[in-house]
Amino acid sequence: MNRDTLKGQWMQLKGKARQQWGKLTDDDLDKIQGNAEMLAGKIQEYYGKTREQAEKELDRWCERQQGDGQQQRSGGCKTT
Repeated sequence: MNRDTLKGQWMQLKGKARQQWGKLTDDDLDKIQGNAEMLAGKIQEYYGKTREQAEKELDRWCERQQGDGQQQRSGGCKTT
């Protein structure tokens, strides 16, 4: 899943993002609107991870979403 795909599927995926990262608020998710860089930043902020750790975690999550049949493209969210 690339950044454009994340944005395009955000309404369907934000509930799953909330399940994965329970510290994210509804307001956070509304502001993020599928922006992978913003999402990685919130993961970094709330969970005390480095930027690299947050991006890798997000990429793994995105790949799992594709595996669940939610996405048609491969390759994680690609925050960089």
